[in-house]
Amino acid sequence: MIKSSMEFLDILFPINLGPFTYRCPDELLGVAEPGMIVSAPLKNRIAKGIITGKSLIVPSGDVKDIQKVYGDAPVLSSNMINLLRWMSEYYLTEKGVVLKTMLPKEAFTKVRPRKAKIPPYPPSIPPLPRGDKEESKGAVSSLALNLIQGSINKKAYRTFLLHAPSSAYEYSFVVKILSGAENAILLIPEVSQIDTLYPLLKEKFGERVCLLHSGLSRGKRSEAIERILLGSSDIVLGTRSAVFAPLKKVSSIAVLHEHSSSYKQGEGLRYSGRDVAVMRGYLERATVLLSSICPSIESLYNCRSGKYNLVKPEGDIKKPRVRVIDMKHEKLLKPYLSKRVIDASMRYIKNDKKVMFLINRRGYSLLQCTECNYIQECPDCRIPLVFHKHDSSLKCHYCGYISDVPESCLRCKGYSVKLLGAGTQRVQEDIEELLGIKTLRLDSDVSRKRSEVEGLIGAMYKDDVRIIVGTKFMTRRLGPESSSGSGGFSMAAILNTDLFLNLPDFRSVEKAYQEISSIIDKIEPQGEIFIQTRMPQNYLFKYLKDYNYDSFFREELSRRKSLRYPPYSRLLLIKFISKKDLSRKLSEILERAGKEVEILGPSISKNTQGKYEFKLLLKSSIRGGLHFVARTFMEIFKESKDVKIKVDVDPISI
Repeated sequence: MIKSSMEFLDILFPINLGPFTYRCPDELLGVAEPGMIVSAPLKNRIAKGIITGKSLIVPSGDVKDIQKVYGDAPVLSSNMINLLRWMSEYYLTEKGVVLKTMLPKEAFTKVRPRKAKIPPYPPSIPPLPRGDKEESKGAVSSLALNLIQGSINKKAYRTFLLHAPSSAYEYSFVVKILSGAENAILLIPEVSQIDTLYPLLKEKFGERVCLLHSGLSRGKRSEAIERILLGSSDIVLGTRSAVFAPLKKVSSIAVLHEHSSSYKQGEGLRYSGRDVAVMRGYLERATVLLSSICPSIESLYNCRSGKYNLVKPEGDIKKPRVRVIDMKHEKLLKPYLSKRVIDASMRYIKNDKKVMFLINRRGYSLLQCTECNYIQECPDCRIPLVFHKHDSSLKCHYCGYISDVPESCLRCKGYSVKLLGAGTQRVQEDIEELLGIKTLRLDSDVSRKRSEVEGLIGAMYKDDVRIIVGTKFMTRRLGPESSSGSGGFSMAAILNTDLFLNLPDFRSVEKAYQEISSIIDKIEPQGEIFIQTRMPQNYLFKYLKDYNYDSFFREELSRRKSLRYPPYSRLLLIKFISKKDLSRKLSEILERAGKEVEILGPSISKNTQGKYEFKLLLKSSIRGGLHFVARTFMEIFKESKDVKIKVDVDPISI
């Protein structure tokens, strides 16, 4: 007979399962609260988990007891528990997997935080060191600042999108927003970019600032979590996972470079740090600021539909001149290098200026006709086909369409069909030969360790280094200071823009605009950007030359609407991995699928372990219908030990 005074609690462990119900012993009644870490028997061991709340159902049978409660206060607030539940439902993932993503191991291994006196906030905050760097990029709008700071003070949920003229402006704006604010989270896409913003925050806000990202040692991460839980640090700067910082209450969340693909988790729980930041802001009644020099189409669309509020700086900002080079009509010194670019480089070098050469090495090979510039594309999805060397085939990464490599162009019937691409090493050798000057190369091949990257970045600003050859790996590691002052860059040449432009992705043109904008951001306002292309008629270049992102946004929306791509639909990618051929079974299920969800595929390939990979791309304007179909597939294969299922809600690559 179960006594009515007994209390049963749901405990969630960081494993691929949902919560379990346990009895709370009398001595722990009133001590065990939702969000606190406890230990309890799990299979044949004692494991640590989080209390998610009281059990709504009184369990039958033998119910085990909670063993111990850790700490004096919850590690997860009620808002964070609600965020966990939302993420589980939205990303079609067990709650335990979400918990494992939210809380690092250090949160569970630290048995009991020591009592510590919380230091007061600095009575006076020193002014942000200000020079010509950020002011030359446009005056920070006092109207916009007052609007956002007012929203923070009201403790009301609102999301703002700042379309910044430069990353220096972005950083300056965010630092000013924090003046007078408490309990804030700042997200930045990559660890390497933290080095630019952290000194500014540290100088202005002192010990209130702490770092939280995967690059920290376990000890440093444990220390950061303790400082946050104690309240001695209330401004958290970090990458994607810092959105889960265990602040008891959040007043504002800033997501810098919000368009970056780095906010999307690539493995495990494939969540978007940006989208989770917006949901956490909603649950916390906090102000969310998304910012970018080139905002994502989805975020701008949310401004148009009234979900977000668009903020733009006042006045005109001087920017480098963009020159588009038509490679069909230029004199070429190499197949991928025009004489015009080399001549311009020599001119800048003679004037003691620095030049960067950018080449895209993203591992895609596309087939292009050099006569009409047609890129071989999928007849169904209108996405560029990818050339696969091992079987000399062209394949669509969306729907699985496969074709042989054509002998002639499908559009003009010409026979000048060639593969696009050239590597950084060859580019470096050719430029050194043509200019007779030593260059510095920076890509993931020459530098993998953080210390090596820092050494190369430092070498870039030395007076004797005039030419840098690299990939976007390089531009992501250059701070805003690279576009101004001594040692900055005056010219950039993007050598194979058509690879930026023709990735097998409906977002390829948007991503090209964003990549090129990030390069422009590194060049001084009086400088020049040379863009080599065989497709100068592409609408991208018309808007880039005039810095007219608003018109580009309108045209991109029009194109996506006709094809029913986001933001006019939602996407969900589901992958089945198995030793067996599941084609027939998947086909049978597809026949029973409803009409409201369009299903592309399955595309079939083999992974490095020799297993089959079947990919389905689900597309619908109705989110509920999309999730229903995905859950149907997952349920059918749930009991099959041979089939591994991976789900990616809102995929950014296919």
